[in-house]
Amino acid sequence: MIKKKGFDNERYIKEQACEILKRVNRFSKLYLEFGGKLLCDYHAARVLPGYDSNVKMRLIQELKDKADVLLCIYAGDIERKKIRADFGITYDSDALKLIDDLRDWGVYVLGVVITRFEQQPAALVFKNKLERRNIPVLTHRYTKGYPTDVELIVSDEGYGANEYIETDKPLVIVTGPGPGSGKMATCLSQLYHDYKRGIKSGYAKFETFPIWNLPLKHPVNVAYEAATADIRDFNLIDPFHLEAYGESAVNYNRDAEVFPVLKRILEKITRGNSFYKSPTDMGVNRAGFGIIDDEVTQEAAKLEIIRRYFRYRCEYAMGFSDRDTVQRVELFLKDFNLSPEDRRVVQPAREAALDARERNKGNEGIYCGAAIELKDGTIITGSNSPLMHAASSVVIHAIKHMAGIPKKIKLLPPFITDSVRKLKTEILNEKSVSLDLEETIIALSISATTNSAAQLAMEKLKELQNCEGHMTHIPTPGDEAGLRRLGINLTSDPDFSSKDLFIS
Repeated sequence: MIKKKGFDNERYIKEQACEILKRVNRFSKLYLEFGGKLLCDYHAARVLPGYDSNVKMRLIQELKDKADVLLCIYAGDIERKKIRADFGITYDSDALKLIDDLRDWGVYVLGVVITRFEQQPAALVFKNKLERRNIPVLTHRYTKGYPTDVELIVSDEGYGANEYIETDKPLVIVTGPGPGSGKMATCLSQLYHDYKRGIKSGYAKFETFPIWNLPLKHPVNVAYEAATADIRDFNLIDPFHLEAYGESAVNYNRDAEVFPVLKRILEKITRGNSFYKSPTDMGVNRAGFGIIDDEVTQEAAKLEIIRRYFRYRCEYAMGFSDRDTVQRVELFLKDFNLSPEDRRVVQPAREAALDARERNKGNEGIYCGAAIELKDGTIITGSNSPLMHAASSVVIHAIKHMAGIPKKIKLLPPFITDSVRKLKTEILNEKSVSLDLEETIIALSISATTNSAAQLAMEKLKELQNCEGHMTHIPTPGDEAGLRRLGINLTSDPDFSSKDLFIS
């Protein structure tokens, strides 16, 4: 576990706010495309130790008197129920959560834009749901002529066919729940309408990764490549920036590929002024200036590459990912001479599974192991049993250790576990009696009402936030949800905990 701080949030906010305001002052209005996650950016927090996962929201709070916020979501992502992996929720649910979260921070969404809208049934339901809660919704169809016919794109049949969103403030932040949400097209559509109205607007991008002023093969930048291996993003030296300024700057393939077209579109909209000579020019990215310990960030980024390796192997086993994605991340491991076992919790989890198998020789079944590294570096292990899943076992062992409770003291007395067993088997007709982590935490909270040891242990659950964990098998939905809510950074081997194909 990385304990040292490698990133200074206050320095970053100061640098980033200053750079954004410089851009705002160049135009009557600036449309700022916000890439990455606006809130709960756990990837950034893992690779830049000390990074506040909500630091972008703190930045927006500083700018909110000058800023309107638009939220974009691609209709196709709604239709196919695309999942945000770190929350386990669909993109449309994430959009609703983002609106709520922004409101909690005192920032209000001016409107939601459903992009590439073609009357998809699920997108229509989403639109109705928002409008009936008094949230303005606009729909943009696929831009005619994109990406080659600039004359058609920059016309009343192209961007002009999109609904115009009235904004009052000099800065318009355009965000969305994930990549490909249509943020850039929305910015350019607004730009087109503004210039028709005589408003000299501008466009810029706010991206955290890749970090342009770190080396191309810096582990932090490679960790970004690993995080986007499934969509085939890759980093490169910005060729346009190198040609224009003779300086190396790191960018990623999609920005470099689209830049010649984007430059022509901007020149057409603004009647000759494209604003920028390179994709790096477009970016407002000061994350590199917030790094205060490069060695710490390198170590953290390497561990993130290992995490991504485990994640893609599990996604491949579940049918969500392809072999090319897994092989690509395997190459990143080789580039840095990394092994999956460099993650300290991996081997102890596997040993716990072997121990369980030895203890139960002659009994059929799949034996799962789990391990958690506590913040003091202690590694706690657990394994599955007829009473509870491996995830439940390791969490119970961890909180007992932190609370100083002897192993022989039971946190879940028989009258509670028997009651849960009867509920599951005799009333709900479930085959498994073993408690998953969500069930275990609920049972623990009930026990805490009469058991002071359980109460003391339960209070330690919050100390598992940001601890590292590993399981020898893919977690069941109840285990995954429980581990996510506790904030444990989990990886798992690509094996299933049951021979059943369906797990409720």
